[in-house]
Amino acid sequence: MRQIQCRLLVIGAGPGGYVCAIRAGQLGVDTVVVDPAPPGGTCLNVGCIPSKALIHAADEFHRIAALSAAPHMGISAAGASVDLAGLMGWKDGIVGQLTGGIATLLRKAGVRLIAGEARLRDGKTAVVQTPEGPVMIHAEVLVLATGSEPVELPALPFGGPVMSSTDALALTELPQRLAVVGGGYIGLELGIAFAKLGSQVTVVEAAPRILPQYDAELTRPIAQRLSQLGVRVLTGARAGGLSENGALRVAGDDGAQDIAADKVLVTVGRRPRSDAAGIAQLRLKMAGPFIAVDDACRSSMAGVHAIGDLTGEPLLAHRAMAQGEMVAEIVAGHPRGWDRRVIPEICFTDPELVSVGLSPLAARAAGHEVVTGLFPFSANGRALTAGDDAGLIRVTARADNQLILGIQAVGAGIAEMAAGFALALEMGARIGDITGTIHAHPTRGEALHEACLRALGHALHI
Repeated sequence: MRQIQCRLLVIGAGPGGYVCAIRAGQLGVDTVVVDPAPPGGTCLNVGCIPSKALIHAADEFHRIAALSAAPHMGISAAGASVDLAGLMGWKDGIVGQLTGGIATLLRKAGVRLIAGEARLRDGKTAVVQTPEGPVMIHAEVLVLATGSEPVELPALPFGGPVMSSTDALALTELPQRLAVVGGGYIGLELGIAFAKLGSQVTVVEAAPRILPQYDAELTRPIAQRLSQLGVRVLTGARAGGLSENGALRVAGDDGAQDIAADKVLVTVGRRPRSDAAGIAQLRLKMAGPFIAVDDACRSSMAGVHAIGDLTGEPLLAHRAMAQGEMVAEIVAGHPRGWDRRVIPEICFTDPELVSVGLSPLAARAAGHEVVTGLFPFSANGRALTAGDDAGLIRVTARADNQLILGIQAVGAGIAEMAAGFALALEMGARIGDITGTIHAHPTRGEALHEACLRALGHALHI
């Protein structure tokens, strides 16, 4: 068996793992990263990137199809059609370009990428099954970055008409009728995209409303858009199995009913892959299904770190990336720790939703006296000229010193403002810092300025 020695071994080449490996390589740490799939993990291969490609394509098609049906702004179009297989081919091209780019970056940083399934023997040794035969790797430091996977419902196991998000992103024929089980961000992102492509979509959510982790003020514009798109939403409803004729059984406050569907997309959450690669035999301290770590992502075993979805909520690629970068610098001898104030959360729905920091309700629950300011995009010139004025920006700050505690927003393209929102909180901005900043006109960003002015009681444009 071929033997490899290294300073750092990273199991998993997803967003956390490949960033950790690249940064470690840049710092001169002899690094090996192992993954059976192309680098990029779930996010790049079958998650974030391909889903955003699908969402963008669906938006483009829906816009053209709408102009075909009813000219608007003096513009008309005709003959809109979609070839789903062609769309998926375009999406796969983007994924291939990005995975190839990551492989190049790993090589540039001097990182050895080994394609294969790893099996840990202990906290410093792994055997990797590669196409060329088994390879034993001995490392001084181990980083676990095996990510997460979709949760499967016992009554709706994946297979046949029942799909995970991964399966949905590989369809080559458009389902005429699509049932989505789970009204969280994954289900709604994909459900909206397929509705825009022409599917009849029904969303089944057990909670009283969609996106239950956010307050109704934020989710209301999305619920209205679902109605406009003809998406049927059943809340307070639980999905059972499939009937004999293939319909989805649903039980709710209004009784039981069958939902006719060609495909059923199950998006009820994700779970950490904490049993992958023989991790369980390390007997690490756990926090429920997650590996317990400290503020340096150290596990209970010396020399073993865990990052990303393995370590708890929120299960977000950018959280994993930040942890991976931090751990690489720690391994290289730099003094680092997790001192992040906020992690932006984004739903790429229509309209998009961004949450950074605390909502007004959460801030009050934490014991803060707060002031809030809200500005609707219906009063924003750029939103009106773009023909999409649904949504708002909302700011929450401490009442005593006006320190900003949270910024939430829902609106077209609002995801691109998430970094600015996070920067404000990371730098300890106060309302006066925002109101004292000149915001370019006409832009959607002016709504943040106006929301802060409104929190002070003197908004200018509402």
